[in-house]
Amino acid sequence: MDETLKTLARFESRNVTFVEADGTWPIVWKRARGMHVWDTSGKRYLDLTAAFGVAAAGHANPRVVRAGQSQMARLLHAMGDVHPHPLKAHLVRKLSEITFERWENKPGKIILGNSGFEAVEAALKTALLLTKRAGVITFTGGYHGLGYGALNVTQRPFFHAPFRSQLRRFGKAVEWPIEDLARTERQLRSLSSTDKFGAILVEPIQARGGIRIPPPGFLKLLREICDEHQMLLILDEIYTGFGRSGKWFACEHEQVVPDLICLGKALTGGFPLSACVGRVEIMDRAWPRSHGEALHTSTFLGHPVGCAMVLAQISEVAKLIDASRQRGDFLLATLRATGLPVRGRGLMAGVPVANAEIAMGAIKRLLKRGFIFLPEGDSSDVIAFTPPLIITENQIRQAVRALAEELR
Repeated sequence: MDETLKTLARFESRNVTFVEADGTWPIVWKRARGMHVWDTSGKRYLDLTAAFGVAAAGHANPRVVRAGQSQMARLLHAMGDVHPHPLKAHLVRKLSEITFERWENKPGKIILGNSGFEAVEAALKTALLLTKRAGVITFTGGYHGLGYGALNVTQRPFFHAPFRSQLRRFGKAVEWPIEDLARTERQLRSLSSTDKFGAILVEPIQARGGIRIPPPGFLKLLREICDEHQMLLILDEIYTGFGRSGKWFACEHEQVVPDLICLGKALTGGFPLSACVGRVEIMDRAWPRSHGEALHTSTFLGHPVGCAMVLAQISEVAKLIDASRQRGDFLLATLRATGLPVRGRGLMAGVPVANAEIAMGAIKRLLKRGFIFLPEGDSSDVIAFTPPLIITENQIRQAVRALAEELR
């Protein structure tokens, strides 16, 4: 066994890193650049995961790395909600520009966090402060993070069941629509008419739920119901944001503007930073002006290194939006040409298989061949493609050919 894995087995909580007894899982990453990862033995892998979607502009994108390194040399840490630094102001301005100013020519207001679930929890707090209604409508298969607030709206029992005695479970799940919106609409209208719910929280495309694409009109329906019942529409675009779906944000496929949007993962390209961006009128009505103590903050809020990397990452992703759409179309067409079932949008695709055993068997064999994939879905029975947006057509062909061979 690799020395790293031996050390982790001895000192890390045993619930974190899974190590297969036969040595087929995991590999230990040593370095990564562009589309590739190298393990501690020097073997090179083609990464079809972008490390959970983070490396949208490629691993260790040179301009993003330089931005972070340069900022480290000037200011390594600041003081969250107390003494700000210039890049924090530049970042919130940029996030407003690429969201609500693009959509409505109005500014957005931002709460920064560290991990994606913190952006979700900032949105949940905003909804409660504004509407005074604790209930949140979510969807089966939804994943919104594992903090205690986010666990209340994450619908996968595996994650929240052990902690149920400490959870209020204010989230109420509606069935995720597969083909017909009628059943979903009936459930939504029944719940929203009770006046217990202040928000609808949804991923425009479910990522960990199994790369599930809703039918056309889904987001427009949610927008309509929220407007009718004075609820907030919260979009969790932590996975789908920043070009993943072939547009800046997945909600743009239906031209639906949320009240709040949660961002993370590809936001920095590899540094812990997230954001909840909301309509200015909603944020100002919900949150009181600070008089010296913020209601929602953290030690590392608006970290200067993260801010520098986000600004560089946004510039890099802007060059890749068209490529994501074109390469995504090519990926879906290439997968369909093999006869494999597939669903997806942009560079976010999933191949459903019969069960988790088949999925993980294929993924382990592909890892041995030099391809990194991950399973998604409540039952881990979907093999997902979420590569860096810089992937080439030739790399797509190689990965699809290898996957088809293993599944056959």
